[in-house]
Parts: sequence; C-alpha cells; structure tokens
Amino acid sequence: MKACGVFEDEEELNHRLVVLGRLNNLVKEWISELGESKNFPPSAVANVGGKIFTFGSYRLGVHTKGADIDVACVAPRHVERSDFFQSFFEKLKRQEEIKKLRAVEDAYVPVIKFEFDGIEIDLVFARLSVPTVADNLDLRDNSCLRSLDIRCIRSLNGCRVTDEILHLVPNKENFRLTLHAIKLWAKRRGIYSSVLGFLGGVSCAVLVARTCQLYPNALASTLVNKFFLVFSGWEWPKPVLLKQQEESNLNLPVWDPRVNPSDRYHVMPIITPAYPQQNSTYNVSTSTRAVMVEEFKHGLAVTNEILQGKSDWSKLFEPLNFFQKYKHYIVLTASASTEEHHLEWVGLVESKIRVLVGNLERNEFISIAHVTPQSFPGSRDLCKQSGYVSMWFLGIAFRKVENAERVNVDLTCVIQSFNDTVYSQANNLHVLKEGMKIEAAHVKRKHLHYFLPAETLQKRKKQSMPGTSQNASGLQRKRTSSDGSCLDSSRDRESRTPDNSSSLRKISKVDTSTAERERDASVPKTKALRPNNGSLEAPNEGLYIKQVTPCTLNEELGL
Repeated sequence: MKACGVFEDEEELNHRLVVLGRLNNLVKEWISELGESKNFPPSAVANVGGKIFTFGSYRLGVHTKGADIDVACVAPRHVERSDFFQSFFEKLKRQEEIKKLRAVEDAYVPVIKFEFDGIEIDLVFARLSVPTVADNLDLRDNSCLRSLDIRCIRSLNGCRVTDEILHLVPNKENFRLTLHAIKLWAKRRGIYSSVLGFLGGVSCAVLVARTCQLYPNALASTLVNKFFLVFSGWEWPKPVLLKQQEESNLNLPVWDPRVNPSDRYHVMPIITPAYPQQNSTYNVSTSTRAVMVEEFKHGLAVTNEILQGKSDWSKLFEPLNFFQKYKHYIVLTASASTEEHHLEWVGLVESKIRVLVGNLERNEFISIAHVTPQSFPGSRDLCKQSGYVSMWFLGIAFRKVENAERVNVDLTCVIQSFNDTVYSQANNLHVLKEGMKIEAAHVKRKHLHYFLPAETLQKRKKQSMPGTSQNASGLQRKRTSSDGSCLDSSRDRESRTPDNSSSLRKISKVDTSTAERERDASVPKTKALRPNNGSLEAPNEGLYIKQVTPCTLNEELGL
C-alpha cells in the first residue's frame, strides 16, 4: 500500500498535529472572549474550557496522504450556535493561514469548511448543557447528549461512533492496517461513496471492526481475506452490529425495524455502535448492494489466490474498468454558468443520483443500475456551450425476458421524475440559479469515446454482471431536442465527428437489433431519416425516435 501513496510521512503527520493544536487554541481563545463579552467574572472565564475533538478517518488512524480532517468544536452552554457561525467565523477569517473559508449552515450537519496551512478542515459545532468543558471530557458517556438539540447530537455522533469503534476492536493496529487496505480496495473498485449508495468511511470501519471481532487473533493479511469471506456470504438485510443496541432514557430515535416501518426497507443495514444507533448505509439500493456483493466475491477470489502464493497484493487493488462492464450507459450531465454555481449545483445533483438509481432499478426490465462514484469534466466543446460541466455515468444491465423478441423500456417518467426532484430541492433551498441544467442521454459502450478520453476507456478483459444478458446492435446514439426533432450524434461514413455539446436533455428511444450486428458494425452508420406517421425512422436499421415519447430506450432482451 506504500506504493499507492496511502501513508503520510513523519513530517506530514507532525504538521497535522501542529495545525490541530493551533485550531484548538483559537477555539479556547474565542470561547473565553465570548465569556468576557457576556460579562462573566474573570475566574469563570478562565475555567469555561472548550476544546476540539477529531473524528472520522483521522481519529481512526486511517487517513490518507492529503486527506481532510473532521473536527468537532465542543463548547459550554453560554456559547450559541449563532456565535459559532458569526463571531468564530470572523475570527477564522482574520487568520492569515486560513484559506477557502466557507460556512454551510443549512446542511444536515452544519459545518464550517476551510484550509488551515494547507490542511483541509471540516469543523462542526456542539453546545453542551454544562457550564464548563473539561479537557478530559469523555464523549462516549451518553449523559453528554442530555438536553441537546438535534444538530448538536448529529455533530457529536461522528466523535462518539469513532471512539466506540476503537473501543470495541480487539487489536487496534491490525484493525487500522486492515481498514487501510479495505478503503483503498473500495476506492479502486468504485464502491466508495455513501452519497451514491456504496460504502463510506463509517460503514467500512464497522465491517472491518466486525471482522476483527470474529477473528481477534488474526493478522491484517488474514483479516482482509476474512472480510471478504464474511461479507460475500452475509445474509442481507440481516444487520451488521458491533454490539447489542442499548436502551436509554433520552428517547432519541434509533435504527429499529421492529418500531420504525421505514427501517424495514433498508437493504444493507450496517449499524453504528454509539447511541443513538443509526444505519450508516441507508442510501444503499438493490443495485448498489448487488454491485458490492459481486465485488466482495471478487475480493475473496483474489485474496485466496494471494494467500496461496498465486498472486500478489497489487491484484486486489487493480481498478475496475467500469466502461467495459456494460453495453448500455446513461450519461447524466450537470452544468452551470459560473464555477461557484457549478460547485453548488454538482453537490446537489450528486446527492440525488441515488434517487435516479432507485427509480431505474424499479423498472421490471432493469436488473442493475450502476453509477460510478467518479464524476468527469465535460469536453471543451460542451463547456464552451454550457459553461462548467460535470458528467456521471450509469451502467444499465437488463433482465432476461423469455419468449420476447423485443421489449420497450420507457425511461421518460424516470428521468423526468429525477429532474423534478432535483429542481424542486434546489428551489426549496434557494440555490437554483439561471444556467443550472440537468441533461441525460442513452449511450452505447462503443460511443463513450464521444464523452471520455481514450485513457479512461482503455480496454481490459470484459467483465459482466452474473445472471444478466444484454443484446445490442450497432446503432447510433440519438438525442432529441426539446421540440422532439432528431439530433444525430453518430459518425457517418465520412467519419463526421459528432458535437456532444448539443442538448442531452432526453433519453433517446432506440430499437435494438442483434448482438451479431453490433460486432460487425465497428463504425456507426447514419441513414437518411424520413418522417413516418409522426415518427422519424432510419429504414432497415429499426431505429426510430417518436416525437410523442422522445425519452424511450428499446432493448432486445430475448436471448
């Protein structure tokens, strides 16, 4: 893993400690200054305390080179949340070493983000209902949650979960080394993004901690193999727990499918160990779980080979070639006119992609809707037209349909529903600006080079989803304009290069043919289109785009 640049050197580790020490001093100064401004006596000001607590990957000891640090600012009761986002924000603004300062007050967990002497910091705030905050405060004690508002409870949850995980593992060093390996593997295999319904930092830590509990005397190399052994065969939705859920008189909502009907729909529950216990993988869908289980099985096969001496560890960390995995993709494009608007827009769109995945997988003909966590910048032409552009790609696998020559899979409502969800959310949060757009298009694998550079699409051995069969023809990717007219984006026999900067707002209706034709048609062919009863047809290719339903994908599924 050293060759992958996972670990920081001694100088980088010491620099983080220095930055955290200076941040802690700033917090203490600010809390004392607030006490003085509220006419506290000097003796009280000297003893009010206040401190910062790290959590997440840094606290667990598994942060990577250049990673940010999650920090909680814990203050006594005379400090209000408004003070944190006003007077402390202004204090940070006056520090020369602090750059890229921004506050996100309306987030699920409100946060101030900044860069302190080159180290990225995410700082949350919690106000305890006590007059002083001692340096030896133990946040694992449930009593510290008493009389707190929900935002403070959420802010403390990261610290409490991290500390509880470390308390519950039998060997911290083996745990850390194993977790390092599993996080690197998850990132390389494209299943590390809690926002998109894959594993996140907390869920990875809980799974590794449970493996350590099951094999308390195993070394890290064995634990990695046992991780895949345990969770490739786990009977989901049986929850993964590090300890039995505890009772409390604080009456906070906890994950419990016996009491909460919504918890019964969680397909891959990985439960945090600290009260109030929550499902760290509530975003996981049927599709993302299927993708992760397949990767668990692949990891088991690879680590078995490694332990038998047939392969080395580098094989485990080989990246997934997502763009050779499926025959059909949906490209989702988010664009905005300015860089600032684009940053805000991309965050919102990304947070809702799981909704699109869920809607797609509910289609009776779709077995997998697999989004890659990595987003890609738009091409130069696309950015020239639409401003700042990001693209996500979703691989689509279809179910076998017996005794069916051709099946129409209409995605019009799915895409429209997703668009409505995103725009409605943006409007409610008052972040919707002129120039913010979402567009979508169906793209065949062999046409991905219109969107992505060659190095991203380098071919490896083809990987297919088990139990799925996809047949596709060598048809052009078509787009539909807002008035329903057909826009051809394929290459003709003179190798005309398509302009992918045109509208991708609609998913095309494509009628597919045989797999043999796809293999033969190495270059997409364009035939003259002619109107036919309100449709636009490409004769002899079976390709058409109906104006009344411009967002339909047809897939032949009979084989």
